[in-house]
Amino acid sequence: MPIDFLASALVTLLVTVDPPGLAPLFLGITPGMSTAERRQVAIRACIIAALIMAASGFVGAQLLSALGITLPAFRIAGGLLLFWIAFEMVFANRQDRKGEHAEKAITLDHIRNVAAFPLAIPLMAGPGAITATILLAGRAQGDPVKLALLMAVIAGVTLSCLVTFLAATRISKALGVTGNVVLTRLLGVILAALAVQFVADGVRAIVTAG
Repeated sequence: MPIDFLASALVTLLVTVDPPGLAPLFLGITPGMSTAERRQVAIRACIIAALIMAASGFVGAQLLSALGITLPAFRIAGGLLLFWIAFEMVFANRQDRKGEHAEKAITLDHIRNVAAFPLAIPLMAGPGAITATILLAGRAQGDPVKLALLMAVIAGVTLSCLVTFLAATRISKALGVTGNVVLTRLLGVILAALAVQFVADGVRAIVTAG
């Protein structure tokens, strides 16, 4: 059902990209920038991330085919990757890793390019988000309605990131340290359940095909 697919895609990408969790990192990689400059960085980063995820949805499966990788196998691998990300979120490793990317970018004086790196890649359109997009596109099975819904979800998720970035200061203060920790743990548990479902679907597909 398109509604079920829409709900699954929305939850998966929202949890994987984690817009609220990016708010403090956005502030951390744009130090000294004016409000207008931060707005430009946020808009550009969201556009880049959306294009990367959309391209993954359209050509990701074809690339796998060219490499001789079946979609069920990739679904299992992707599920394991998503579970790893969920594990990091629950045990507070993901934010530390993201923070390291941000600090590295600032150290290497890439302030002018923070929209592309590290904001768009790997903080927004990272391995988890790209994997999730490919898996969701595979579940669409070429259905134009479901693919259109997936593109709409990608646009909606990146738009939520834009809103989060533009309101990053207020959101960070409102959530506080405890709020950010609780939200990250909750999203991690949800993502872990979705990852297990991806693995189960992949195993089922392989067993059925065999």
